[in-house]
Amino acid sequence: MAEPDGITNLVVLGGGVIGCSVAYYLTSHPSYDPTLHRVTLLEATKIAGGASGKAGGLLARWAYPSSIVPLSFRLHAELAEEHDGERRWGYRRVHSSQINIKARPKRTDAPRDGASAADAISLRKREEAARDRAKTASIPKDLDWVLPENVIGYEEIGGPDTTAQVHPHLFTTSMAQLAESQGARVVLGSATKLNYDSNGVQSVTYVVKGSEVEETVPANFVVLSAGPWTRSLYPSAPISALRAHSVTIRPSRPVSAYALFTEITLPATWDDDGRTSTGKKSRASKRVSPEIYARPNNEVYACGEGDTLVPVPESTDLVQVDDSRCQAIVDYVFAVSDELRDGEVTARQACYLPNVTGPTSGPLVGETGVKGLLMATGHTCWGIQNAPATGKLISELIFDGKAKSANISQLDPRRVL
Repeated sequence: MAEPDGITNLVVLGGGVIGCSVAYYLTSHPSYDPTLHRVTLLEATKIAGGASGKAGGLLARWAYPSSIVPLSFRLHAELAEEHDGERRWGYRRVHSSQINIKARPKRTDAPRDGASAADAISLRKREEAARDRAKTASIPKDLDWVLPENVIGYEEIGGPDTTAQVHPHLFTTSMAQLAESQGARVVLGSATKLNYDSNGVQSVTYVVKGSEVEETVPANFVVLSAGPWTRSLYPSAPISALRAHSVTIRPSRPVSAYALFTEITLPATWDDDGRTSTGKKSRASKRVSPEIYARPNNEVYACGEGDTLVPVPESTDLVQVDDSRCQAIVDYVFAVSDELRDGEVTARQACYLPNVTGPTSGPLVGETGVKGLLMATGHTCWGIQNAPATGKLISELIFDGKAKSANISQLDPRRVL
């Protein structure tokens, strides 16, 4: 298992929230000894450069899969308590709600092309049937930053006992920093090859960032947590990529802690003048469903539907942002809130979410058919929520030989590889 010098090398591929959480829990495991174990976190561009830095950061006991959600929700609370997460990465409990609301006419002082609904793919945090179940009711008094007269239906999904949030970029970078403080080494370089034979993994070859220098790090264990880039290193992995756009807005005043799943009915006169992937005009749907999350630092995050129009690029710094899709999100949320309309758009961004293709919905967490090679990927839109559980379970598989904190047999990669 160990090298001749007695060192066991553990290499984690991918500096997103999953990889950083794996590195943290490896260095937090009771059996970890920095004099005997060398943990290397290998990231191609920068920590949290992809979806982990551009996600919404919602945490929920009603997320999926049920096998790891309760564990991960609890671990988030424990991490925040132990490491001052409220201050360090914006951890707090929130309300989450489904709200059906009519949009007022679009502003005409800053017209932009919108995105085509023909290419939109739901991120699937909430199913269509759940959206339609919102009951006609008055909204809570403290939800005073949407147009109350336009609300058609409202239903609470979860309260502070079952829903929380973090700032994803701050959480991910904090996990990396905490892992480093416990002995992990962060290396910036693009992995080009997993080296293994019939005896198991041997090493990982990578190109040092900003150079053409190729180096190889020895490995007794490799954790493949490269998200949508997983197949570039392990082609048989059933992982696909979904592009998702989002914006952040500084509202005109601080707003209350709600995560809103919306169903916005657009006026008949609304025209996004969008274009499909073939370049033809297409009118947007008359109902759109952006998600809107208030954050504690006087920021609101909003995301739209996903798309598969642009293949995943070689690295996170090459992701293409379609400004028309971002503008469509801006127009939708401006149409239901004065505080957002009168605020300032601070970021327009895009990222890729890893999805598991085939008979299972993922994620894939566990051993592969190669000795010493483990997989932790395919977390879709719930990567931030499920990262702590994934990291802890991977650490148990490596140090204890089995997952002890949850039954993850249904997430076993060997079921689909």
